[in-house]
Amino acid sequence: MDKDSLILPKGFPELKNDTFLRAARGEEIEHTPVWCMRQAGRYLPEFRELRALKDFFETCRSPEACCELTLQPLRRFPFDAAIIFSDILVVPQAMGMEVQMSPGKGPTFPEPLKEPEDLQRLKTKVDLSSELDYVFKAITLTRHKIEGKVPLIGFTGAPWTLMSYMIEGGGSVTHSKAKRWLYRYPEASHKLLSQLTDVIVEYLLGQVKAGAQALQVFESHTGCLGPAEFKEFSLPYLRDIARRVKDKIKESGLDNVPMIVFAKDGHYGLEDLSESGYEVVSLDWTIDPRSARVRTGGKVSLQGNMDPCALYSTKERISEIVKRMLEGFGTKGYIANLGHGLYPDMDPENVGAFVEAVHTHSRQLLNRK
Repeated sequence: MDKDSLILPKGFPELKNDTFLRAARGEEIEHTPVWCMRQAGRYLPEFRELRALKDFFETCRSPEACCELTLQPLRRFPFDAAIIFSDILVVPQAMGMEVQMSPGKGPTFPEPLKEPEDLQRLKTKVDLSSELDYVFKAITLTRHKIEGKVPLIGFTGAPWTLMSYMIEGGGSVTHSKAKRWLYRYPEASHKLLSQLTDVIVEYLLGQVKAGAQALQVFESHTGCLGPAEFKEFSLPYLRDIARRVKDKIKESGLDNVPMIVFAKDGHYGLEDLSESGYEVVSLDWTIDPRSARVRTGGKVSLQGNMDPCALYSTKERISEIVKRMLEGFGTKGYIANLGHGLYPDMDPENVGAFVEAVHTHSRQLLNRK
């Protein structure tokens, strides 16, 4: 296959392992599928080696680099899905905001939004085919290079999470600057959230057109909202994204793809999330698997939720924790994952032990049926 044909979103290799997609749809499986948030990450020496060559966002803008980083963990571990290497903050960048990745500090916005009049600085119309074409090209290239081994997941940050970054100017413990907007400027907050939602819907549609076979929406900052604020400033936009993306996929004549919502620390909203239009609800480690099954009432598949820090344990202990987790969730409509992303100082061998334990224990559980 010549190089030019690799950038066209057609003629993809046939999918050989669809276990992840079947589990997302609640269908029968031979083993529980497993992947990890941040599986393409700094815990891998080969990742650090490649990342050292370029600035973070320069890396994100290179389809070839993103493809390589996405494929690296698949060479080490028998994951059942891959997630494209990118960052949620490419959306604010596309809307006209500058974002820098500072070593040791994380993402920084030199000029965050401070007052409602600052919304005028954002682009009212965003040409995603121009602004984020590098993400779409990375997805298409990876779909070809992955050779049908496993499905490829696309993703985005959710509106509230992106709004928080855009106002805080980076990461935050209290999110007080962003929450100040919710209480003091509710109309401006809804305007920004709506604007972000419009961009996100088109962004996710573009990812599916480029070859993404599933989509995950990261609402990483749910934990700083109370239940009432969640229902006003997060949940409606999460629902809107799921409904509009599905409608647009259908209108475009594309195959439907499963959508996953991950509202970290949003345990108070579990029932609402199970009725928000997503096939899969991803859980952090603060939720008991059996309780989650009861509270979601079989409406959705579940994903998660081992505490990432359990990977600091021994391989034997990891196996025990995984076995207990699988017994709690059951094998139907379940995708194994961590309750958050992998941390940079984690041992790759223990990640491998996690994947192996999921496959081994789930097969044993399924064979008992």
